[in-house]
Amino acid sequence: MNPVDDTEWLVLLYFLPASRAHARVQAWRRLQRVGAVTVRNSAYVLPHSPESREDFEWIKNEVVAGGGEAMVLTARTTDPAAQQELVDAFRAARATDFEELAGEAAKALKKAGRRDAGGRRRVTQRVRRLRERFEQVVRLDFFGAPGRDEVAALLGRLDQTTGRTRTMTPVATRRESKTGYRGRHWLTRPHPGVDRMSSAWLIRRFIDPQASFVFGDHGSAPDAIPFDTFEAEFGHHGSDCTFETLCQRFAIEDAAAVHIGRIVHDLDLKESRYKEPEAETVGRLVEGLRRTHRDDEALLRAGMDVFEALYQSFAAPPPARATGTRPPAATRPRRKRS
Repeated sequence: MNPVDDTEWLVLLYFLPASRAHARVQAWRRLQRVGAVTVRNSAYVLPHSPESREDFEWIKNEVVAGGGEAMVLTARTTDPAAQQELVDAFRAARATDFEELAGEAAKALKKAGRRDAGGRRRVTQRVRRLRERFEQVVRLDFFGAPGRDEVAALLGRLDQTTGRTRTMTPVATRRESKTGYRGRHWLTRPHPGVDRMSSAWLIRRFIDPQASFVFGDHGSAPDAIPFDTFEAEFGHHGSDCTFETLCQRFAIEDAAAVHIGRIVHDLDLKESRYKEPEAETVGRLVEGLRRTHRDDEALLRAGMDVFEALYQSFAAPPPARATGTRPPAATRPRRKRS
């Protein structure tokens, strides 16, 4: 697909009064994190996708809650020059991100040769943070911005120099004890989708049976444990969705839960890696729930019920076939009339 000719766009229009300074800053930060670009200083744009729709709807709801007005529109331009201008704006924004990362990676590479343990440890931690930021920018690189390969090469050299690939345990595969996560509040984004519904179910069934769930950003509930939010430790890591990250971090190896994880992976990441036959039906159920429920708590409860039922269907043995029953009418011998 040629992005210049075929891309459909989502447009967010919003207004917040000057007296709502905190809400204005928060909205701006959110828009930067989802990779939106501004058009004529009056609208923010993303390429149309289910993920972009969810991101903009979330920001719209926060703007309204903050005392402003907002709407999300779908748009398509018939002017090739305007279409190219939008594509170039996205490429330029991500190119700036890659350039900044390249500069920081080059500085880290100069310090990577330190022999003292403390210095090497700090550099190794810095490399981990740089790689996570790089992966985030790559997810927002919708149109192939320049600079990506340069950063990847620098990070590869840093991994080799620091020995990170041999000695560091990636964030997503470190093991956590469930003891410190009992009876806690867990925070995620509003209007949960398949990854958040299934992750909440996983948390309550395998990690924290008394878990309660809240919606918003980390600043609204600083004591809550964030999951599937921006920059959350329990979120997407590498090619894993949040459900898979939680399974890895808490060593959840239950076969039925792993089966659900394959379904969630393909639905959440829009992939067909596992091709589980139930995926399409589960995706439709989740979408139907999101259209039915406006209240986040009710939506999450309904979604968790769906995943509990799915789990039970995978975990339970198939029903035994009854014995001694009469054969179907078509196969029963007919009684002769006298």
